[in-house]
Amino acid sequence: MNIQHILVVIDPTSDTDQPCLRRAEQLAEYYPAVRFTLFMSDYIPALNGGMLFDTDALAKARSTLLGHREQSLARLAEPLRNKGCTVNTTVVWGKRYERHILRAIHEQQPDLVLKTTHHHNLLKRLVLTNADWYLIRHCPAPLWLVKQPENGLKAIGVSVDPLHEADKPAALDYKLLTTGRALAANTGAQVHAIHCYNPLPHTLAFDTGLVADYDGYATQVQQHHMEAFREFSAQTGMGENEQHLLRGYPEQAIPDFIAQQAIDLLVMGAISRSRIESALVGHTAERLLDEVPCDVLIVKPNGFVDPSKPV
Repeated sequence: MNIQHILVVIDPTSDTDQPCLRRAEQLAEYYPAVRFTLFMSDYIPALNGGMLFDTDALAKARSTLLGHREQSLARLAEPLRNKGCTVNTTVVWGKRYERHILRAIHEQQPDLVLKTTHHHNLLKRLVLTNADWYLIRHCPAPLWLVKQPENGLKAIGVSVDPLHEADKPAALDYKLLTTGRALAANTGAQVHAIHCYNPLPHTLAFDTGLVADYDGYATQVQQHHMEAFREFSAQTGMGENEQHLLRGYPEQAIPDFIAQQAIDLLVMGAISRSRIESALVGHTAERLLDEVPCDVLIVKPNGFVDPSKPV
């Protein structure tokens, strides 16, 4: 993972704490040649009169607000600039916060995007309007969602799926592991590869033959996943202490593992889905986002195509 340019998405609702910026300052220690762009998109409905009611006074008020935001970004950039880093700042006015972020990503082509993430309530989960989920689906660059910037990078978990049951392309697993290892090489972290499997629950095993020997069926499922995981590990040169086969659904098994192993960053893949598929199914990354206590790094497969754009 060659990191030369990091886009840091600044939260306009906070005048003080910016966890993503604290993570950026930490990464600057590991990547001294990296340059940063601090990006902010702001919008206040009261300052938007619409086409029929927009006035010079409203336009001036918007300009004044953006000027204050530029000054705020300049102050936030000082610690990075004091480290010798090149830091640019960008402020835009826009109603669709997540779309302006994505537009900046497409225009500036960063190697990494840092954004603070917050817990999402049930309503936002149902209507699927959260900016984090939008970026998980559409952001072409690696997306680092920051939760615990005070934690150093001592342990990195990489979630892989060697059987590709989550409909991921096989090459993505190798890209995820390469990404985790590249970060570990710069930070001194230890890498843990994680694969989850889950047999059909006993209560749903309606087939009489399956019910008669459920334990045998569960053992076969475990063996099948274990062999695939071992083959992947052998191909990538992973040691036994780096391999972790977990039984259970990812959104249940992975958070427990992260807590037990004190994982600081979880690296996951996300694929392109249609809008209908996204609404009905959702990504494992989205389901895990609120469950894990650590930062999450979302990586797309090579050749990723934004599902929101026409082919």
